[in-house]
Amino acid sequence: MTEIEIGRAKRARPAYSLDDIAIVPSRRTRDPESVSVTWQVDAYRFDTPVLAAPMDSVVSPATAIAIGRLGGLGVLNLEGLWTRYDDPQPLLDEIGALAEGKVTPRLQQMYAAPIQPELIAARIAEIRAGGVTVAASLSPSRTAQFAKAVVEAGVDIFVIRGTTVSAEHVTRPQAAEPLNLKQFIYELDVPVIVGGCATYQAALHLMRTGAAGVLVGFGGGAAHTTRDVLGVRVPMASAIADVAAARRDYLDESGGRYVHVIADGGVGRSGDLPKAIACGADAVMVGSPLARADEAPGKGWHWGIEAGHPELPRGERVNLGTVGSLAEIMHGPARTPDGTMNLVGALRRAMATTGYSDLKEFQRIEIVFTPVR
Repeated sequence: MTEIEIGRAKRARPAYSLDDIAIVPSRRTRDPESVSVTWQVDAYRFDTPVLAAPMDSVVSPATAIAIGRLGGLGVLNLEGLWTRYDDPQPLLDEIGALAEGKVTPRLQQMYAAPIQPELIAARIAEIRAGGVTVAASLSPSRTAQFAKAVVEAGVDIFVIRGTTVSAEHVTRPQAAEPLNLKQFIYELDVPVIVGGCATYQAALHLMRTGAAGVLVGFGGGAAHTTRDVLGVRVPMASAIADVAAARRDYLDESGGRYVHVIADGGVGRSGDLPKAIACGADAVMVGSPLARADEAPGKGWHWGIEAGHPELPRGERVNLGTVGSLAEIMHGPARTPDGTMNLVGALRRAMATTGYSDLKEFQRIEIVFTPVR
């Protein structure tokens, strides 16, 4: 790949966002009804390749159940308000009403309350009672502490999600022993999805831990300020393609073990879904599109747990507004022409328009570079 000279001492390779690319139609078209958008992780099969991001503004036990019934997978954040407070609804309402200058300090106060293991069990039980696949998320620093409670509560899919997660975390002397990701996954009885990462090498190392899926991205969503605070960002089209290459090489290295690639960040409109899959993703994890649902806990306000970090907040509260129900946002019919509704219908039509019948086939589609001017 041609590199760009930043200066005499530093070179960089170009990288591309989903806005920089477009899908090229092929010689064949299909009916949207004949297209399959199902995917599967371990023994769990889903009708749509959409995961709801573990964010308090998006996923509550109730919305996790609703998203599951709509064919997706809602991931509950086990470090959020739902496991710190018996009734977080007054706090959710307060967040939306806060004056701009008071948001971050108040979020820091709210998320400083201790996580209660009994609430972890209660929330997971509530989702399980809804008859859907149960997925829940912890950060790497909290995984060892609460994993036993999570598994005993009956989680089906365990998600380890952070700004960036590596298989080789180096800690300072005298610090607590870091999570041994490979050993942890080996000893666990449920499939684990882990991330974020955005490079070939980091993804390959995560795949070698035994993860069932890898999250691509680290804080590129609508409510994140990771790029501004840390200077860290890899545009999603390039990141997905690099991690998909790691999946291909690991498939050969492992003798046929397939690790799912899940785009997490930068997927804000319906047109981003097919582009993410065209770059090699098996599914997408979205926050802001579902935060616009009438049923969303944030009622159109959107933020991530990083916004309440006690030392270095990397997010902000944003007002996205509401556009319709969860069912309309996922499956339509759309009442807006801007890509905020009928996410799955748009994916189906993109696949049908280009002649592909399933997601694995669609990963082979031709794309073009179309830089936004």
